[in-house]
Amino acid sequence: MNSRELQETQDFYPSAIAIDGPAASGKTTVGLMLARRINYLFLDTGCMYRAATLAVLQRGISIDDEIGVTRLTTRLELEILPAGANADGRHYSVFLNGDDVTWDLRGAEVDANVSQVSTYAGVREDLVRRQRAIGDRGRVVMVGRDIGTVVLPSAPLKLYVTATQEERARRRWAELEERKRDVTFEQILVQIDRRDQIDGNREISPMQPAIDAIIIDTTNRTPEQVVWDILALEPFQRTT
Repeated sequence: MNSRELQETQDFYPSAIAIDGPAASGKTTVGLMLARRINYLFLDTGCMYRAATLAVLQRGISIDDEIGVTRLTTRLELEILPAGANADGRHYSVFLNGDDVTWDLRGAEVDANVSQVSTYAGVREDLVRRQRAIGDRGRVVMVGRDIGTVVLPSAPLKLYVTATQEERARRRWAELEERKRDVTFEQILVQIDRRDQIDGNREISPMQPAIDAIIIDTTNRTPEQVVWDILALEPFQRTT
């Protein structure tokens, strides 16, 4: 496909694609593959909350100090860039105040605290503002937990990607095992359940499918299979 044909194809694609779902559901991998397939910008908003959490932990601020956590978040220099020449398996590169923290965001301590940080109204307000500014530019696949309901409620295509807790825990455990992290499957399963409870029951922007979202279960399915199913949806088909 030449550049003109690609441009013409993109013209009828949804201008923004919102993908939500719980931890380790596969939404990030699916979103990245989809974005690459249609040549859209990919933004994993979860890494922004993780970056804020990491910054809080690095500064020694109590996770329970909502005012301190919020104040620090609003002052962060946060950049999310394509993976570029990195060959370490990353989907993108995250820079926090100029430092590459991409893999630090996946540490167990960040895992254990990111859901609480994301419940704070001031943190969400600041990061949602940054996310909407990117979404307004169009041609973006944005992944998170409240994209279709809060960040981009007018997105023409909304997907909710999920999987069983056991499947999600298995995926996260395999990921951490590969990076030589000392953690058991049972510990990960407990963390997954705890995050689901916090994310699904928080007062502000609880994790839930948008009323017009398409539900996609990735249990026992490869990312490639899921992406092809998405591309077969009506919004990607020419109607004229």
